[in-house]
Amino acid sequence: MKKFLLFLLLLVLVAAGTAGWLWYCITQPYQSFAAEGVFVTIPHGASSRGVARILASNGVVRNAFAFEIYARRHPRRSLEAGEYLFDHAVSSREVFWKLAKGEVYEIPFTVREGETLYDIAHELEAGHFLPADDFVKAASDPLMVRDIDPHALTLEGYLFPATYQLPRHPVAVELTAAMVKKFKEQWTRISPPVPGGDKTRLASGYPMSSIVTLASLVERETPKAEERPLVAGVFENRLRKGMMLQCDPTVAYALEQEGRYNGTLTGADLHVDSPYNTYEHTGLPPGPIGNPGEASLRAALQPAQTDFLYFVANTQGGHFFSETLAEHNRNVTKYRRLLAGLPADPPPPPPQKQTPARAKKKAHAKQHKGTA
Repeated sequence: MKKFLLFLLLLVLVAAGTAGWLWYCITQPYQSFAAEGVFVTIPHGASSRGVARILASNGVVRNAFAFEIYARRHPRRSLEAGEYLFDHAVSSREVFWKLAKGEVYEIPFTVREGETLYDIAHELEAGHFLPADDFVKAASDPLMVRDIDPHALTLEGYLFPATYQLPRHPVAVELTAAMVKKFKEQWTRISPPVPGGDKTRLASGYPMSSIVTLASLVERETPKAEERPLVAGVFENRLRKGMMLQCDPTVAYALEQEGRYNGTLTGADLHVDSPYNTYEHTGLPPGPIGNPGEASLRAALQPAQTDFLYFVANTQGGHFFSETLAEHNRNVTKYRRLLAGLPADPPPPPPQKQTPARAKKKAHAKQHKGTA
């Protein structure tokens, strides 16, 4: 009997010791990885046992079995796949809830209004997210926007400007899909679809592709939100009259497609052989030349009612607008004077000084008139 009681006591002590040890493994912070931290990738479909082993092998949890036991106590909480960063000692309990909440490692990446798909690609590469060519290749496939723009050549125009939370190494196709999804969400808010209507055309009758293309021109022409409806109005007037748009950013985009744009345009560049060159072709270019934001999309949907046909920069971030070519030429002169550091308008000429001979002649003429 004494041996049996002693055995029971031993079992109780072992159980208590095991429970205490498990509790210690679960609740006490642990770090068996380098001070700079460790990235751990949890694959899709991994079991709690598999996750425990991955964490233990990377020195994140003290004991895989203890972590698995804790995970099994919460059967309704699944451990989310993804990459996680651990940069300080934490308990297995904290590790579990970090994975259960899906607090994956993410880095903010911002697509600015007006950026082209090539701009985005270069910035992704500069940020060490992925090679530029990978993004260009993914963005060159227009399949994801066929439902709203059947004739799209690429995803240009539909990679909505916003801040995206990215993993260290995003997949190019998944990233473009997120950007297109964001565009469609914002577009539905900006221009609700007509019930039972064609998604590729708006209530105004214009195809969506034309609106997005016009918005991309507006976006690249002016940074000022208050000017965008005016710029859209100018372009609409020129389109109506069959005038060439003569939009410099379309030429820059044509050169960028060929890898020849260096940030400036020359007179020779205005003659580049490209359907995007609006100095050589009337109408809108065959597709967007960048990715417009909400303000430019709204401006393209509702251009200002104006008689303006021309605009030129005023060196203050805005533009001088004009109705006639003569007025436009005067504004161009103003722009060149401002660039040279001179006042926009030249000072009035000084009054002419009369020489004594001229004054005498004028007095004689007056006297002669009085005696006639």
